Amino acid sequence: MTATAVSSPSRGAQATRSDPLVSVEDLQVRFISHETTISAVNGVNFTLAPGEVLCILGESGSGKSVTLRALMRLLPPRRSQLSGRILIGGLDVMGLSRAELTDLRGSKVAMIFQEPMTAFDPVFTIGNQIMETVIQHDGLSRSDARKRALELLDMVQISSPARRLDNYPHEMSGGMRQRAMIALALSCRPSLLLADEPTTALDATVQIQILQLLRRLQRELGMAVLFVTHDVGVAVEISDRIAVMYAGRFVETGPVRAIIREPQHPYTQGLLASTVLGGMRGRRLEAIPGTPVNLLDLPPGCTFAPRCKHAEAICTKAVPAEVWLSPTRMARCVRVGPAPV
Repeated sequence: MTATAVSSPSRGAQATRSDPLVSVEDLQVRFISHETTISAVNGVNFTLAPGEVLCILGESGSGKSVTLRALMRLLPPRRSQLSGRILIGGLDVMGLSRAELTDLRGSKVAMIFQEPMTAFDPVFTIGNQIMETVIQHDGLSRSDARKRALELLDMVQISSPARRLDNYPHEMSGGMRQRAMIALALSCRPSLLLADEPTTALDATVQIQILQLLRRLQRELGMAVLFVTHDVGVAVEISDRIAVMYAGRFVETGPVRAIIREPQHPYTQGLLASTVLGGMRGRRLEAIPGTPVNLLDLPPGCTFAPRCKHAEAICTKAVPAEVWLSPTRMARCVRVGPAPV
């Protein structure tokens, strides 16, 4: 797995376009209580270009969803501590006031949640909730807002959209609710869409439909998308780039094809080896040994070392640095670096 490294590029060089829409530097998130501190995100850096889809891939508890919520500052302020820098469309999110955050959410940045049944208010109709959003951000009248809501439901391919406007969330199927959640997220034409495992609770057929719908709408509307999943197949289907996350850090990033064909980090290799692919009938999956690291008590050095079959003594000495194999490929592993002399 030895590869020739290059020097770390500037943050701007990581994006596929000259002016990134999103720039995150050294993002750290801690959850604080009287008894303990949980280190959920531990120094995340990335950029996202306009119109690009970046997928954060990793097991449950790796910090993917926390990263998404931190970008919109949706974490409870009294129990969470954020540090680092978040720029979205040139705005310093960490320095925004509550009113400025309200303007940012929905209009410039929108989010699709994992379970729309809990994201929608059960006492209001789907139509009213979409209308409320466009009235708030676009200042439309109620009649114009209703027309806009109808157009949105039609855009996400909900059957009988005029009738569905007056449905309550519980009156719709899981797949239809998820389409309605996408309509709500797109109601004010955001430039950045955050998607937190939006297909996890759906069956396989509906999942494919939602992924295809998201990809089509993303291309038509020119949105940047930050997509979170634990499913390698979903990541390949939806994204342009993949960032593999473990214990609150990106351990490998790169274009989809490069990550799938030539994974550099042992954790990425483990995820791919434990994924069911075509033609694997009769073969045993190679599961990653052990369990995800305890964020209450992070081990020294590489946090994946306790589960890594390649671990050496050096792996426990210090957190591996980012090794840039090209302007678009990064891996955090002592085994990735210049060939030995």
